[in-house]
Amino acid sequence: MLTLRSYFPMLCRRLPAFAYLATVAVFLWLISGFYLPGQGFTAMLLIGEKNAEHALPQLLEQKPYIEKDSEGYDGQFYVQIAMQPDLHDPALNNAIDSLPYRARRIFLGWFAWLLGGGDAGRTMHVFSMLNVVCWLGLAWLLLRWFPADSWGNFIRWFGVMFSIGLCFSVRGSLLDGPSLLVIAISLALWESGWLWTAALALAVAGLIRETNILAVVAFIPIERRSRAEFGRAAMLGALAVLPCVLWFLYLSSIFGFQSAGGSGNFAFPLSGFFLKWQTALADLARGVPDARTLLFLVSLTTQAVFFLLLRRGSNPWWRLGVAFLVLMVVLGDAVWEGNPGAASRTLLPMGLAFNVLVPRGRRWLPILLLGNATVLCTFQSFQYPGGESFAVTGPAALHQGAGAHRDWTVRFSKDWFPPKRSVWEYWRWGRERAEITISNPLAQPVLANVHFDLRSREARTVTIRCDGEILWNGTATQKLQAVQLDRISLRSGAVQWEFSCDQPATTSSVNNRRADAFCLRNLKIELLRVEPTGTLLSNQKIPAP
Repeated sequence: MLTLRSYFPMLCRRLPAFAYLATVAVFLWLISGFYLPGQGFTAMLLIGEKNAEHALPQLLEQKPYIEKDSEGYDGQFYVQIAMQPDLHDPALNNAIDSLPYRARRIFLGWFAWLLGGGDAGRTMHVFSMLNVVCWLGLAWLLLRWFPADSWGNFIRWFGVMFSIGLCFSVRGSLLDGPSLLVIAISLALWESGWLWTAALALAVAGLIRETNILAVVAFIPIERRSRAEFGRAAMLGALAVLPCVLWFLYLSSIFGFQSAGGSGNFAFPLSGFFLKWQTALADLARGVPDARTLLFLVSLTTQAVFFLLLRRGSNPWWRLGVAFLVLMVVLGDAVWEGNPGAASRTLLPMGLAFNVLVPRGRRWLPILLLGNATVLCTFQSFQYPGGESFAVTGPAALHQGAGAHRDWTVRFSKDWFPPKRSVWEYWRWGRERAEITISNPLAQPVLANVHFDLRSREARTVTIRCDGEILWNGTATQKLQAVQLDRISLRSGAVQWEFSCDQPATTSSVNNRRADAFCLRNLKIELLRVEPTGTLLSNQKIPAP
């Protein structure tokens, strides 16, 4: 008979399994926020308005979600190759920023095109969801090495599945998540004795992303073996590498050897890595630290030191990790730039190998946690598209004018960038001068509390005015500055507020090289009561906090 005393230990043993299931449920919930009626999950393709004017007609005909005033990201190029896999099409060359470079990574495009039955619309939607399916497949496959029977295994599994590189690959419909899955499949097949199938899987990985070929070192027998075994390893390696080489030769016959692109991807050993650390520490010294970059560098450095000190040449996972450690050493500025940068995705196999190899036991827990530090900021990768950039609360009677059939609205001038949101927040970046117009649909003024947060990448003085009167004046920095404008009287009709900075907008590589000045977050208008004889706003100047 099951008693409470016997039930509790059994429940504790099963808690890690519940944590795995809960993590998958949270992931699916996060992904559901990207769904847009009529557009599906196309927001995950990160199609930018500045590149959409050159996009394939097949893409624009599907009316996907397009990020306004943005250059978008790499997924917008790969999905167009999937929709039109004929590389000789002149329109494709005009739509892709560097077709010879993007075309190296052809396999996901072919795969999506086949699943879509050659239909451009279905192919687009398939491509937008490939990373989600691959994430779920990887979550299941990793149970082979991290079974759901202990919290230590959960930490390793969670560290891979919610690493910032993998999550951004999902967010941007990129190639890195599927790459990691296929590499993991290849290692699983190798461990199971399916050597030739493992080599074929690695050949597929090379056609998804050419750097995946580095994983072939896992198949090299380091310890003393017979000539026959070395010969077989050479044939397996050739099978894994040959499709990628043949595809490169074919692309060269179309575009020429000098048009491969990606020249900034490599640099003098460790120069990019040290420059990234130097920039991150300089930002920290100036009081404007970039948490994602710092956590990524801490995680990556921990993994690198671990592989240098472990030295287990006979272990295929160690050889995999060291191969990508060597890649890390020679990565150029083009891969390191950004927040935290493409390196967080390129080096994902190194993170997987790290979690497989870190010894069990409590004394290794600090190393394990430091090597997976990016999970602390990974939720920032799930920034949802669009949505309202304000919220109005208060008594229902104040929300609409009688018979007007319209609610309170806040209109943002053209000097604001498109709205963004995450699970908990919503925000807009603006230039050095931008306006919002609050529209009161009632016939009388309404007393309201207006609350929001301000931040800026560099310290700036922000002034908020209405009809020449200063409502608020203060300094915006990297740290969120709460602004509370209480008992503001908003007249019937439109009320315009002007936000201005004492310094011009600056360019940031984080936001697609656009020039922005400050960020308005979580604008909330709390309606209090109607003012029969109210004025436009309180004549009392609100002091800066």
